[in-house]
Parts: sequence; C-alpha cells; structure tokens
Amino acid sequence: MDEKKALRIEIRQLKRACPLEERRRKSLSVWEAVERDEVFQQAETVLAYWSMDDEVYTHDFVNKWAGSKTLLLPCVKGDELELRYFDGEERLQPGEGYAIPEPVGELFTDWGKIDLILVPGVAFDKSGNRLGRGKGYYDKVLKQTGAYKLGVCFDFQLVERVPVEPHDVKMDRVVASGG
Repeated sequence: MDEKKALRIEIRQLKRACPLEERRRKSLSVWEAVERDEVFQQAETVLAYWSMDDEVYTHDFVNKWAGSKTLLLPCVKGDELELRYFDGEERLQPGEGYAIPEPVGELFTDWGKIDLILVPGVAFDKSGNRLGRGKGYYDKVLKQTGAYKLGVCFDFQLVERVPVEPHDVKMDRVVASGG
C-alpha cells in the first residue's frame, strides 16, 4: 500500500474515534485562531468551504463572516472546482461531488482577487505540505491563484511528514485545533 493511502486510512480512523461533539469543539479553536490571524483580518475575498461531517466544521464561521467579507465556496463540476459567491445557507443545494451543499448563485471568475484560501485536507505537516482526498481538486485551484493558503485541520491531522509529489501545492501556514 502506498504512503498516501496508508495515511488516509490512519486519519480516517482517528476521525472516527473523535466524536462529532469533540470535532465541533476543536473546530471552534481553529476558527478563533484564524480570526486572530492578520491575513484573515485584512482579507476582503476569502475562498472557504462548506464542511463535510469529518472536516473542520465551517458552517457557523461562513455564516458569521458572509456579511463583512466576500465569501466564495467551491462547487465540483466534473474534475474541476468552480467558485461561486456564498449568498446564504438557504441558497445552497446538494452538489454533484460528495453531495456537499454548494451555492447556486453567481459564478466567480476573477481568481486574482482572492486574498485568502481556507484549505481543508486529510493531513498536513509542519512544512505546509497537504494530503487531500486524492482527486486533485484543490491543487488545481491553488496553482491558479497567488492567494495566501491557510490549511485548517484537527490536531490529529497534523503529522510528522506528508508524502508529496511535484503537483502538490504547499500551504503558507497551517492552523490546527488546540486539542
């Protein structure tokens, strides 16, 4: 079994061992750290994500900041992600990939205006390397923008070393829950 597959399995087991209530509590500490971050404070346009059950929970965070920042969410279209404006939770519909709720509003195409990308992942290391789910969606987006890349994860997703390949994109910084 290759290193990436083994690490994905290991992290999946750690997530399952951490109850939903605990993951929600850990998520709060991640968002408190992000809100204190100068890059976030100065950012006007932020690419966030609508979390799945096993990811750092974003729903409250996205709703909180939607009024004061331009928030974008990714939508899966085939093998690519397209970005759309978040204009309220009530305007989300199940997407084609993973059935994650996605915005149906206006398409965002001026990727150069993105100041900050909040990036989920399966695992991160202290050097900023990221292991995703294996589809390469985020790597494609991250290569097309000069935005600051902030990985967000639970403490148990921060590992000693993530195996990397040439197409993998490093994070500028990683914020993990405080435990």
